[in-house]
Amino acid sequence: MEPWMLACTYCQRKYPLDRLNPRCEPCGEPLEAISPGPGTINKVNPLTQTLVDRYAAFLPLSPVDRDLTLGEGFTPLVRSDRIAHRLGMKSILFKNESSNPTWSFKDRGTAACVHHAVARGVTKIGTVSSGNMAASVAAYGAMAGLDTYVFVSARMPKEKINPIAIYGPTIITVSGDYGALYYESLSLGERNDIYFINSDVPLRVEGSKTIAFEICEQMSFAVPDYVIIPTSSGGNARGIMKGFDEFKRSGLIDRLPSFICVQAEGCSPIARAYTAQHDRIEPYLHAETIAHAIENPYPPSGNEILRQVGAGKGIVTTVTDAEILAAQSDLAAEGFFVQPAAAVPLAAAVNLRRRGYLSETDTVVCILTGSGLKYTAVFEHYRFPVREATLENLEDAL
Repeated sequence: MEPWMLACTYCQRKYPLDRLNPRCEPCGEPLEAISPGPGTINKVNPLTQTLVDRYAAFLPLSPVDRDLTLGEGFTPLVRSDRIAHRLGMKSILFKNESSNPTWSFKDRGTAACVHHAVARGVTKIGTVSSGNMAASVAAYGAMAGLDTYVFVSARMPKEKINPIAIYGPTIITVSGDYGALYYESLSLGERNDIYFINSDVPLRVEGSKTIAFEICEQMSFAVPDYVIIPTSSGGNARGIMKGFDEFKRSGLIDRLPSFICVQAEGCSPIARAYTAQHDRIEPYLHAETIAHAIENPYPPSGNEILRQVGAGKGIVTTVTDAEILAAQSDLAAEGFFVQPAAAVPLAAAVNLRRRGYLSETDTVVCILTGSGLKYTAVFEHYRFPVREATLENLEDAL
């Protein structure tokens, strides 16, 4: 069997798996891990397995270290008959990634990257993040005993910095172009021996594809018609698409879903290029959205997402902040408190059903990427009625 290797998503140039720089030298596009062949699921009792144990045949991680885990993955897939009925659709399900150890999908990719780092003797890791990935890398870096460096935007509110700082990383707030910071971190990493496990590095994409694996298993390998993904850098969407591809190649499913990559209207460089039928993104100036977790003005995997949807895998669309807030409230009414970025898929489903793109016979899976506790400042947009009472008039207040 051929060994695992990395290949450019654009020019297909090959690199060894132990390469830490995630970009192709000639063309600058992202690399991805190339599987040597079909895989099989390790169907042991999942209550005794780690995520890496179960999908080891699909992951370029050897040896598997069972100590390098915080219990990531195996997240719920929850059906909502009420929302499906309201939208006039066959079925809508929510993949709740907020139940990961640091409350977001990022833990899957971070776990894979930390495995990769430790196996190669790396002692320093880092990331550029708007919040979710920063907390995840800080937590896993602490668990693995690695020196950890986190670059965040100088605009990040303190309420989002403290949940990162608690794990003890070196945090640097950076003023300037957030999109350019991604590329600067790679240069700094090479000069200072820091493995920057940013949003779309190959091993992070490998971790994200386990979302697709779990959806297939949870649906007894009946593939949904659509999977709706909040899209920022593009790494998570790439991983989910790759996961379904690999299960189909392995004969575990017989078709692929269509993928709907959704951006917030206030920061939508991929959607703008898609609508204009361009094959390359341009930086999005003056980005502003309540969905800060997907507010990336120059997504490093943006061009690859355009290539994927251009090959017939799906579409890219946008939703407004008002639609996002309405969807967040609708999800709360179902028992899910998610951050605004995680409400984006439901907002898109409502929008696309109204426009007739989604039909009454469709089964849709929405990826809820992170917990609402990640961004409690959103409460400024709500007015919650709260009654007051004394012990004496408590029954009247009821």
